[in-house]
Amino acid sequence: MEKELTGLLSLVLVIFVAMAALQAQTPQLGKDDIQKVIQAMTPEEKVNLVMGTGMEGLDLPDFFAPPQTGQSGNRVPGAAGSTFAIPRLGIPAIVLADGPAGLRIKPVREGDSDHTYYCTAFPIATLLASSWDVALVEEVGRVMGNEALEYGVDVLLAPALNIHRNPLGGRNFEYYSEDPLISGKMAAAITRGVQSQGVGVSLKHFVANNHEWNRMVINVLADQRCLREIYLRGFEIAVMESRPWTIMSSYNKLNGTYTSQSGDLLTAILRGDWHYEGLVMTDWFAGDDAVAQMNAGNDLLMPGTRIQQQALMAAIGNDPTLRASVDRNIANILRLILRSPYFNNYRYSNQPDLTAHARIARQAAAEGMILLKNDGGVLPLPAKARLGLFGNTAYEMITGGTGSGDVNEAYSISLPDGLKAAGFRIDAALGASYAAYIKTEKGKLAPPENPFLLPPAIAERPLSIAEINAVVGRTDLGLVTIGRNSGEFADRKAEGDFYLDPAEKQLIRDVQAAYHAAGKKVAVVLNIGGVIETVSWRDLPDAILLAWQPGQESGHAIAGVLSGQVNPSGKLATTFPIDLQDVPSSANFPGQTLLGPDPDKKVFFGGDRAAEVRYSDGIGVGYRHFNTAGLRVAYPFGFGLSYTQFTYRDLQLSTEIFEGELTVSVSITNTGAVAGREVVQLFLSAPGASMPKPAAELRAFAKTGVLEPGASQVLNFTLSRRDLASFDAQQSAWVVEGGEYQVGIGASSRDIRLSGTFTTPKAEIVEKVSAALGQK
Repeated sequence: MEKELTGLLSLVLVIFVAMAALQAQTPQLGKDDIQKVIQAMTPEEKVNLVMGTGMEGLDLPDFFAPPQTGQSGNRVPGAAGSTFAIPRLGIPAIVLADGPAGLRIKPVREGDSDHTYYCTAFPIATLLASSWDVALVEEVGRVMGNEALEYGVDVLLAPALNIHRNPLGGRNFEYYSEDPLISGKMAAAITRGVQSQGVGVSLKHFVANNHEWNRMVINVLADQRCLREIYLRGFEIAVMESRPWTIMSSYNKLNGTYTSQSGDLLTAILRGDWHYEGLVMTDWFAGDDAVAQMNAGNDLLMPGTRIQQQALMAAIGNDPTLRASVDRNIANILRLILRSPYFNNYRYSNQPDLTAHARIARQAAAEGMILLKNDGGVLPLPAKARLGLFGNTAYEMITGGTGSGDVNEAYSISLPDGLKAAGFRIDAALGASYAAYIKTEKGKLAPPENPFLLPPAIAERPLSIAEINAVVGRTDLGLVTIGRNSGEFADRKAEGDFYLDPAEKQLIRDVQAAYHAAGKKVAVVLNIGGVIETVSWRDLPDAILLAWQPGQESGHAIAGVLSGQVNPSGKLATTFPIDLQDVPSSANFPGQTLLGPDPDKKVFFGGDRAAEVRYSDGIGVGYRHFNTAGLRVAYPFGFGLSYTQFTYRDLQLSTEIFEGELTVSVSITNTGAVAGREVVQLFLSAPGASMPKPAAELRAFAKTGVLEPGASQVLNFTLSRRDLASFDAQQSAWVVEGGEYQVGIGASSRDIRLSGTFTTPKAEIVEKVSAALGQK
């Protein structure tokens, strides 16, 4: 017996030693060279690693079923997805979560009733851009990244920086501007902030994802110049200035090829021209050919589907090109994992400082609000003024858009609560009647089938003249709030969305007439995510505050501006046209469907049909079009009022002959009675001899510090060769024209205060790039 036991122990010892030896021979991520780790993978492991592990919480058709990998992303419930883990090679899964306006995860978890996992709902991107404050936006990114870090998320699926090509874009609220310079600078700021916390971002949606209509199949037809100067330029700036860990390719086709399957886009431009070294992932369920995605340089397929897994397994054994592509893409995935907090054993707390983060959200919200009108100095409001609040949205504040841009916050401050906290007195009877109306109307609605989608709107509450007059008698000023919401899967409509509906116009007219008859004033607050028509009604109120969708601190932030605690300093980063038809892209927005459904594309959530849209407006987007054509607008790009005034003086250009770099300086003085900040914009006009040019283009901007009355600040701007250049498709190059250039320093694109000129001796090529993305 003793002999048998000794033999058994010896066998166990041999097996243990053999297993230890085998383990020592197996490469481990972080300890061995990445190529050795890749070489040790089986074909099945390689295929699983280049796709996610599915998306929880969705009842999907078979086509979108998750790959049979036996893994899921439940480490952080509510996260959008995770990568595949290979424990034997030391490769963990990392977690990816939505986050354009703050981290989106589940606030409560099954089996954990003692804790909540709320996140901060920050102002929407359009509001952040309206602050024109890069440092503030970077701070917003920092605290966003900290929440991702402390909740165990490795990559935040943000920022989004597609261009506001048309006011009806359903996700414009997630994006910054109609201008690529602002878009790029703001996205770079968010990226730097998030990644300062050791968490990655995913810059999205690359590129020309300017529609929600048929978004998964639509073919965007655009020429190389408008792509390079407008739609790609913001991404280029963000890549160069912040080096995002990942980039997300978009849903749409571009000149006939899905962006996730475009080697021109993902390899020639992104990795070739811009020298990008990070990871590229798809948008969720994007594209229709997994092999083409791998070969194009789209490293990671999210969230991963069974059909993609089957296609890659069928091809990888006899396709050497695919095998090389998969190995290259896996190397990018592994480099991302190596940087992740989870791989580096960060012990996340699940307890970010939400109180401190709310203060930053409130500051950012107030800094990005725009005073559009203030006749007679109606604002700021007198202390302890009695206010009548009109409009459904005055009591149901829209803090942000829906879909992946939504956030599960712990609370949101209503407008009445914010105003009360600021010392104003709110008409209680009017508030109670609105609350009863909204409760009744909500009770008539069917429960939402999918909380990810835009909820149905409630009709504006009708008010009798007698009821309005009674409120007028009890209050000092009327405040009307107009609200708009939008989100994924649908673009906005013209009637009842871009244009106010009849009930909203009637409400403004009736409130204005009643208050003015009593010698009292009326202000309008716009709680909106995108541009609306204003000219037909803006003459009625005495003041208009564009509050956008300000996040969870909405009520406090709006009250801060209305009270004068905060002097408004936001300016428009997107033009308000007089009419929708004045926008050149409206001629074919969002595009046209082609005959029949796309036979080669199975669609997500159904409904998407083969479609295309031609960007016939070219580079004529936003103010570039309006100013060049000399069209009147409601509010121009860069516009915004203040409770004080600023004087521009002492414009100086460092040279009259441009020789590679030029410095522009200007002095800004607060000549008003209260402290404030001013956004200063530099526009450049080019000769336009060799190719058509816009009347002027934004080439730099800066925001002063808080200037006390009488105080001044000198702002300096530097122009490089690239700032002077336009894209010449014939030469596949950025080209500077010879001739005279004009610098305009303004308070908006149509309020140029100072100007100067310089010349360039001759035309020159600044940068030669790939001849990619020509129309097919």
